[in-house]
Amino acid sequence: MTHTFNSLADFEAVLKAAVGPDTQAMSAAQERNSQLTKPPGALGRLEDLAIWYAGWRGNAAPRITNPQVVVFAGNHGVAARGVSAFPAEVTAQMVLNFQHGGAAINQLCRTFDVKLDVIALDLETPTADFTTGPAMSEAEVVAALATGWDAVDPAADLFVAGEMGIGNTTSGAAICTALFDGNPEDWVGRGTGVDDAGLALKAQVVGEGLAANPISAHNGLQSLRCLGGRELAAMAGAIAAARAHRIPVILDGFICTAAAACLEAACKGALDHAVAGHESLESGHARILSALGKQPLLSLGLRLGEGSGGALAVGVMKAALECHSGMATFAEAGVAGGA
Repeated sequence: MTHTFNSLADFEAVLKAAVGPDTQAMSAAQERNSQLTKPPGALGRLEDLAIWYAGWRGNAAPRITNPQVVVFAGNHGVAARGVSAFPAEVTAQMVLNFQHGGAAINQLCRTFDVKLDVIALDLETPTADFTTGPAMSEAEVVAALATGWDAVDPAADLFVAGEMGIGNTTSGAAICTALFDGNPEDWVGRGTGVDDAGLALKAQVVGEGLAANPISAHNGLQSLRCLGGRELAAMAGAIAAARAHRIPVILDGFICTAAAACLEAACKGALDHAVAGHESLESGHARILSALGKQPLLSLGLRLGEGSGGALAVGVMKAALECHSGMATFAEAGVAGGA
């Protein structure tokens, strides 16, 4: 199912036409869960995750066999303001590292048998500095959304979007400030490891970005266009495509969640097929998860990006489905005590 949108209005219409979960499959999964050889509720959130997943896959006893991670990379014009501890050329260097198998995300995907794809979006052409106007034209953001949409493997049964882009925590903080209010200081974090002066500069830059792009206030798709980057837009497009393919999504860290929040702001319920993989140490992440009503599966002090926290949470999701679909019922096991 390739993309069918050519404008932000088209994309918003796609979001609003998206399907919901299969309620019959969810009911059947709940019934199966009640018969498994364990006390009721003994597996805690694993039970809820399995039933939620079953609803999106339309199968009362599914398993995860073909998970996919896609890492999108983009360069930001705002990086020239000195908001990162690393230079912009690190984006392309890390893309090569991903492609050669040397990054953390490569190891995590190998550990949990996850297919990994890496897509660089016009690294030689950074987005515009959003302190002087929109980061992208409508054509540019739509192209990035389409790239993300088309990157999702329709045969995947679980999806994680990751990112790489020097300056993108500033972009994520700007989006969050536009969508959820508060001061820039509430949303900026240390990203690649900036010092206190760097943190203050990031807050200043975010404030300038909001002043230069008033259309972004409380507007998900305009926030993505004006304050985002190509890799954030691609993540948003991929998350939307996963919904169209009925593929559950694990959200990664702060930047991924900021991109995803643009979808929820554009269409309430657009993230119903997504769970939060983890809570990042990036200071705004807990705040945005709370705003979206997403309880993280893990909290391990990660702040790497790359899809790393989402990939790690694939292990939790696999475990939930193996228990749900592989465990015997009381009747099958000949154990007394079933309902």
